[in-house]
Amino acid sequence: MKIKVLMVCLGNICRSPTAQGVFQAELLKQNLSHLVGVDSAGTAAWHVGKAPDARSQAHAKRRGYDFDLSALSARQIQTQDFHEFDYILAMDQHNFDELQAIQPSGSRATLDLFLRFAPDAEKREVPDPYYGGDAGFEEVLDLVERASLGLINHLRSTDLRSAAL
Repeated sequence: MKIKVLMVCLGNICRSPTAQGVFQAELLKQNLSHLVGVDSAGTAAWHVGKAPDARSQAHAKRRGYDFDLSALSARQIQTQDFHEFDYILAMDQHNFDELQAIQPSGSRATLDLFLRFAPDAEKREVPDPYYGGDAGFEEVLDLVERASLGLINHLRSTDLRSAAL
């Protein structure tokens, strides 16, 4: 059974789809995509159905990621996500608080901040680059790369321990 991870930000057009794409690329690189699945969502419905922000896509491509962020479509988190995903990881405290407020009792999902998996990062939250410039999108990629590696290490030491790695 696959471990399922859901990346969550506010609108699901910048941070969480970038996190989804970077994490998926790292899973493929480490030959773990058959054991771990990843998706993304937003706590707000503002951009439902839209592709990720063009700037997020451009910066990911310049960084060498060959995944197609444009194929993703923004969606809002649903109640069933708390029962279907093992980990629901918020990009910032505001979205974490929103997730806690709507998490149904008895759900299986573990809620956390994504950057908890990057303990050496100077920040606790992935900042929203939407209203900023290029440096913001590069910072998101830097932080997401570190947290993705940390999450894989965490999964290897816990959930994937019994799997043949």
